[in-house]
Amino acid sequence: MSKETAVEKAKKVKFVILDIHGILTDNTLYYTDDGKKSECFSLKDRLGCIALQKGGIDVAFLTSKISRADEQVGQIYGVPPEKLWGTSAKIGKLDEFEKVSGLKDEDFCYVGDEMIDLGVMKRVGFSAAPSDGAVEAKEVADYITRVGGGKGVVREVAEFILKAQNKWETVIQTMSEEK
Repeated sequence: MSKETAVEKAKKVKFVILDIHGILTDNTLYYTDDGKKSECFSLKDRLGCIALQKGGIDVAFLTSKISRADEQVGQIYGVPPEKLWGTSAKIGKLDEFEKVSGLKDEDFCYVGDEMIDLGVMKRVGFSAAPSDGAVEAKEVADYITRVGGGKGVVREVAEFILKAQNKWETVIQTMSEEK
């Protein structure tokens, strides 16, 4: 897809839905000796989520199951609990939210990296995948980030969308002046 086509699609985005594993994380799981799991999240993506919201674009997380860690990250990234969606029926969740919100497919951006994300990626108006995402995800994505999962994917996608909508400079100004 040409950059011009991707920009045109990004101009229409009103809501960004983020997969978590492979987008906000690098898909690596760490286990302690006592069996506790942990993952690494990038603070660059926190800035991306906040920038989107400052630009008037809502953000939600959509993953098969929301963990306590995901809830904590949502809080840090400014994503409210009602926008932390845990289901493997991702298309069904999109359908449900469209009915409630009045938004249409073209109003959404979905950022995904794997086979489970393909249905939603094909449906929404603008989709993105990380550079280290599955080949299938990158084949359907309108935009492929320069960075891999857990390394600022959301920050990069936010910048692309907000620049396409001519909101980037205003968002930077707003964020830099906050006390």
